[in-house]
Amino acid sequence: MTFAFNRGRRLRKNEIIRSMVRENSLTLDDLIYPLFVVEGNGIKKEVSSMPGIYQMSIDYIVDEVRELERLGIKAVILFGIPDHKDEFGSEAYNDNGVIQQAIRAIKENSNIYVITDVCMCEYTSHGHCGIIVDGDVDNDSTLNYLAMEAVSHAKAGADMVAPSDMMDGRVLTIRRSLDSEGFYNIPIMSYAVKYASAFYGPFRDAAESTPQFGDRRSYQMDPANRLEALREARSDINEGADIIMVKPALPYLDIIRDVREKFDMPVAAYNVSGEYSMIMAGIQRGWFDKDRVIMEGLISIKRAGADIILTYFAKEVARIIG
Repeated sequence: MTFAFNRGRRLRKNEIIRSMVRENSLTLDDLIYPLFVVEGNGIKKEVSSMPGIYQMSIDYIVDEVRELERLGIKAVILFGIPDHKDEFGSEAYNDNGVIQQAIRAIKENSNIYVITDVCMCEYTSHGHCGIIVDGDVDNDSTLNYLAMEAVSHAKAGADMVAPSDMMDGRVLTIRRSLDSEGFYNIPIMSYAVKYASAFYGPFRDAAESTPQFGDRRSYQMDPANRLEALREARSDINEGADIIMVKPALPYLDIIRDVREKFDMPVAAYNVSGEYSMIMAGIQRGWFDKDRVIMEGLISIKRAGADIILTYFAKEVARIIG
């Protein structure tokens, strides 16, 4: 007998059957929680443009990490905000810098997996991601500084480094430097596909990394470009990246899918500050159902092909899924 139409609703009747046929799922194993570390003690300052997200001194960071472990969150990525900034971002590769101290404190007090952002923008007085020569970020002279930063993080006990600067050749330079220091087993999660996005605004409040002149469009990608993403990802894979990241996530779901389909590599996506703040604004105004909108946004990133999601909603996900 031939039926006139398919009754798709049979498999949507209740949550039991919906969960049985669900194609994608989100677990805490998929998530990395960003943390912003400042110098000093007793500091926990909410980021004005990111409700519920804080700059914290190391004593509070240790408490936060213990709470994350209790919730079942297994990995964090650290961003450092030093008291001292200079033209060469010297605190980035200071073995006693704020991030290096934070790594050691976290490792002494928890078993959480520690990833570190490797970039210069939080540490330079000009706010750019590299060394300035003749009024612009100089690609090649920046590479050794990034490598020194990555090695310093590894020496402090970081489990993984994540270069976010978008300098050409930085993955190869960092890989060679890590290996030469004996850190063969430290993976690199490369911000391989990082767009010059307007969605980073709140992060720059949190990390205090707004450029003091110009912008980052000479080294971050043009949002109009799609094929370039594949070239950038391929380049970083060839240089030794272990995980490829797409950033931002929600406005670039097509790019996540492209990278997922093209490369047999773990794919990460950063659910960035602007995405978080936009959703939080809707939640606070009562426009969205909080739990549903958080989960829907994140599952869309997973559905697009991301294996790993960096998100400020990780603690909320832990609460939602128990």
